[in-house]
Amino acid sequence: MIGNFRDMLKSHLVIVFCSLILLVLFLVTIFAPWLAPNDPVLVNVLHKLQSPSLNYPLGTDHLGRCTFSRILYGARISLGYAMLIFISALSIGLIIGIIAGYKGGWIDQLLMRLGDGLMAIPSLLFVLGFVGIWGVGLKQVVLGLILVQWVYYARIIRGMVLSLKEQNYITAAKISGSSTSTIMKKHIIPNVLPPIAVMGTLEMGWAIMNLSSMSFLGLGVQPPIPEWG
Repeated sequence: MIGNFRDMLKSHLVIVFCSLILLVLFLVTIFAPWLAPNDPVLVNVLHKLQSPSLNYPLGTDHLGRCTFSRILYGARISLGYAMLIFISALSIGLIIGIIAGYKGGWIDQLLMRLGDGLMAIPSLLFVLGFVGIWGVGLKQVVLGLILVQWVYYARIIRGMVLSLKEQNYITAAKISGSSTSTIMKKHIIPNVLPPIAVMGTLEMGWAIMNLSSMSFLGLGVQPPIPEWG
């Protein structure tokens, strides 16, 4: 058993390496209060723009705040909300994509045209408009990014479902009397989730970049809260 586990690790070194990086980042977000050497929001203009030292491992910014501490604390917001955007957008996209692909007809056309309308607007422009209507704040930015991102998952999942529902084992399940919910749980969702989960981990970088961009513009996380933007 141990030998099989070692063989699996050797054959998936890239996955193991990436998983370790994600684990380290996850642990950093949890233990940031204990790992950070200084208060991330403490202003000390006497120590501004200092070079790296034992007290300030990555130096200080223009207000004398510890850069290393701000990065550690900023990971909690950037990674945490990026994960929230990923899970929420994936959940919405999964439901809509499966319904559109499996049902077809006017339902498919309606949902996909809605998605086309959202995709026609650049993501940052959409979020800017959304924040302009509903007000400035991190919640509004996160909700706007979720509304933009679910479309990408929905379209990909729809394409997978269109292909899967033509497979012989799906036809056999229908002939045997399996309900639609049973087919979804046993055949559709298990075949759709793995590739989407892999794609979603890559899209987390997109979420972090957009969150940072909105915070840089002053529309997301408000000073002095540390964030990667």
